[in-house]
Parts: sequence; C-alpha cells; structure tokens
Amino acid sequence: MLIAAAVCPCPPLLVPELAAGAAPELDSLRAACLDAVAALAAARPERLIVAGPAEHSGRGSHPQGATGSFSGFGVDVEVRLGGVAPAPGAGAGAGAGAGADQGGEIGDGGPGRPLPPSLAVGAWLLERAGWDVSPVEGLGVGEPLAAERCIEVGRKLAASAERVGLLVMGDGSACRTLKAPGYLDERAAAFDAEVARALAAADTAALAALDEELAYELKAAGRAPLQVLAGAAEGAGLKGELRYDEAPYGVGYFVARWA
Repeated sequence: MLIAAAVCPCPPLLVPELAAGAAPELDSLRAACLDAVAALAAARPERLIVAGPAEHSGRGSHPQGATGSFSGFGVDVEVRLGGVAPAPGAGAGAGAGAGADQGGEIGDGGPGRPLPPSLAVGAWLLERAGWDVSPVEGLGVGEPLAAERCIEVGRKLAASAERVGLLVMGDGSACRTLKAPGYLDERAAAFDAEVARALAAADTAALAALDEELAYELKAAGRAPLQVLAGAAEGAGLKGELRYDEAPYGVGYFVARWA
C-alpha cells in the first residue's frame, strides 16, 4: 500500500555543480525538494521506488546500487541509487515486476545499466538527504506509456509491499515563455495549473485524466510518472501539500508531499 509520496522536478540543474554560477537561482527549489524527501523518510516506508521519465535505454527497473553520471552535461558527478548494491542474486523487486510491458514503453530492466537523468537527479536528492530508511529501487517510465498502463503500473507498485513510498520525478510543461525549451504555448499555463491543483489536493482522478497528447505537445516530461502516482495512490486516502509551483526557465516545476 502506498503510504507516502513526494513529487519533485528532475532538471539536472538541481545539482549545484551543473548549475555553477546559476546555482543560487534554484536554492528554494532544492530546499523544497529536500524537505519533501525528508517528509517521505518520516513516513518510514519499507520500500521506496523512484519513478521518472526515461528514454528507451533507461526504461524499466533499476536496482538499488545502480549508478548514474552527469558527465553528459559537462560535469563529472556520479550518484548511486540508495547506497550500496544489492547482494548477488537478489531479486529486482517491485520495479521489475511492474516494468514488464508488451509495448516496450517501460521495458524489462536489466543489470548494469546507467540511471536515466531523471533517476540520477532522484538519486542525488536521496544522497543529499542522507536516505537510510529503506531499500530503494528505480523505475524509468517511457513518455509513450498510455495513461491506463501508467495507472496499472502504479497499482502494482502499491501492492508490492505493506508500506510503499514513491518519489516521483518529473517536470511540467516546457512551453511557459518565449525562451522556454519548447517556446511559448498559450495552453501551457493552464495545463500546469491543473497539475498543481491536483497535486495540492492529492486528486488522483485529475492526474489520471491528464491529456496525453496535450502533455506531449507541451513537452511535459512528468505526465507518465504522475499517472503512475495516480494509480499507486488510488484509495490510499492521502492528503496533498504543494510546496513549490514556479516556472524558472519557462519549465513548470512542482514539489509536493502526499501522506
């Protein structure tokens, strides 16, 4: 059962070494993310799954101890998911069980793969927060995954243990300003406002109903992971708290806590 969740954006610029001189601009966002992770730790889940968007090679399950690097962004910073690697022969856990997908939008996982950037940012947040509460697994979710499948995956994650925690990594639209990665789209502000409202209210139905095509057009990389959250939180009775809702660089970033 899902007992708590945190939602954070996943720009690599959250890592100060990558942001360099611009790092202070995101100090409030980093603080909100770490606060959300601390609240997740306080719930004492027995299993934590970090779910975030991923390109094809990063989709599927990533075991505890999987590593990621930000060298592709010009800085040699490495992270490890949840600390040490599991013992040889240990099962992949909930992430693998939920990851099988006939369409390949999630994939079947596999050892030795690097973390996709979204999960690497999640691993960095956990390291910075000193996570030592429970085992950690990663799940890379492909943008094409349909809402129904996202919800099904979320339900499986929630059913994988008595006390499940979920750290959802994902951005809102990337079209809020003329200088945004996706340029200005007048629909972006309303899309992000609905996501923010749903996160504040822990409204799983609203997250489940997010328009997949519109999210794709607005380059909202968090759509699929948010709909995994919607499935995981069905019937859990969690309360929501929105801690951050801004669009620096023209991209919608949200931080929320559900407990």
